[in-house]
Amino acid sequence: METLSQRRFGSSELMVSPLGLGTVKLGRDKGVKYPEHFTIPDDKAAANLIALARDLGINLIDTAPAYGNSEQRLGTLLQGQRQHWVICSKVGEEFDRHSGDSHFDFSHRHTRQSIERSLDRLKTDYIDIVLIHSDGRDEHILQHEGALEALQQCKQEGLIRAIGMSTKTVTGGLLAAELCDAVMVTYNPAHREESPVLDYCARHGKAAILKKALGSGHLISEQDPAQAAMSFALSHPGVTSAIVGTINPDHLRENAAACLRALEG
Repeated sequence: METLSQRRFGSSELMVSPLGLGTVKLGRDKGVKYPEHFTIPDDKAAANLIALARDLGINLIDTAPAYGNSEQRLGTLLQGQRQHWVICSKVGEEFDRHSGDSHFDFSHRHTRQSIERSLDRLKTDYIDIVLIHSDGRDEHILQHEGALEALQQCKQEGLIRAIGMSTKTVTGGLLAAELCDAVMVTYNPAHREESPVLDYCARHGKAAILKKALGSGHLISEQDPAQAAMSFALSHPGVTSAIVGTINPDHLRENAAACLRALEG
């Protein structure tokens, strides 16, 4: 079975697969924007999904405090194989599993507490990548809140290996790419507005992670929307990796195969 090769994550020493596994569906089923209902998988199904991802050559796994109990579950699921995974988590957004609502806190204090909590939940001494989970005020957060400074300090202490922001605006994405190691942007055939951020990353050797590369399941075409979206996403030279969230083993295999075809094409 052909597996995915790895590529350098910006100018860092990290090496990541061009396809990453998003894990919101491992821990949260409220307030999510997927077209079809899903059931959070049990531990056995989740472990099998992780094992399959690893067999396919996927080593990048994406989580966040806002993904319900995703971090806690990964802390258990990845025991004994931590060295095989590049873990990306986030700070800033907090999810209330009872109400299904989110709130945001980008202060220095909360960011530090969030990192320490994620380390504990993930049962690890370091997190490879941590992104600020923006609420849309990208530039304000980077320039006037304490989150970026806290992440920089944690990186200096060795608690984090690369820092960045999951952005929602072009100007915010450009600023994040300038100030950080990485930026996460939305980019798919139906949403091309943030391509200038990818252009910047390509020119300056910054890492770019794609979210919603498949449009959160909303992309539709007459032929193969997953292949079309993956080929589109990975054709941009600024893209490091595309995160796709799935709990369906067949979909994961299809996504990996689409990724391979896109890279070969």
